[in-house]
Amino acid sequence: MKLGFIGGGVMAEAIIAGVRRANLDADITVGEPVAARRATLESEYKVTGVAENSAAIDGADLIVLAVKPQHIDGVAAQISGTLSPDQTVLSILAGVKMHTLGTKLNHGRLIRVMPNTPAQVGEGMSAWSASPEVPDDVREFAGQILDALGVAIYMEDEKYVDMALAVSASGPAFVYVFMESLIDAGVLLGLPRDMAHTLAQQLIIGSGVLARESGKHPAELRNLVTSPGGTTAAGLQIMEDAGFRGTVVKAAVAAWERGEELGKGSK
Repeated sequence: MKLGFIGGGVMAEAIIAGVRRANLDADITVGEPVAARRATLESEYKVTGVAENSAAIDGADLIVLAVKPQHIDGVAAQISGTLSPDQTVLSILAGVKMHTLGTKLNHGRLIRVMPNTPAQVGEGMSAWSASPEVPDDVREFAGQILDALGVAIYMEDEKYVDMALAVSASGPAFVYVFMESLIDAGVLLGLPRDMAHTLAQQLIIGSGVLARESGKHPAELRNLVTSPGGTTAAGLQIMEDAGFRGTVVKAAVAAWERGEELGKGSK
């Protein structure tokens, strides 16, 4: 299948890397205005780099929109008149609904994906949905691409893709702030920073793997660590007193609300 990327940034590279890692049969062209970036992608992933978006999508079966949501109008102006009915557009633009994409591009075959940055190492989480017009073979290939990035969940109702933005797409930044805080705590206690970094990093990796492999509810796993009157209980009480849970919920809701704003601003 021929893939045409509009944008050659971090997430575009993650998708391309996943395609190559999975040995999917794909001829890839990337539209990227920065010459140095084009050269890097060509060297690393054996793609064809072009400066013009129109050249990137020429003859492509699947077109990947990998730009910022604020750039959708400019991209639409460049390509809306050149899309053919048998091409499918896959968008990773945060907050931009398929209805908006279809209106701006005057196109019906649409796939919407909300990936996250761990896709760069094959441990990503992708939420996606597709319009009824997307043929089965393209839908299947898109699923194979997303599976190569980590875990993918298909959502019949597009509204869940927007909600996933708040949890899995913005979530890595929340986790990194938590990691930073643990590292700083270790340093405050007297640990060398590199040692504190390793401790915090591995505990987050290990905790995630344990949650996935055990299938247990997070509360059950938390209770396994928490002895009555122990050190963990003391620390958890401080988190409860500070409103940690509520703050996380508010952060996720704020991310979702911002996604909705971006989507409305793109109309």
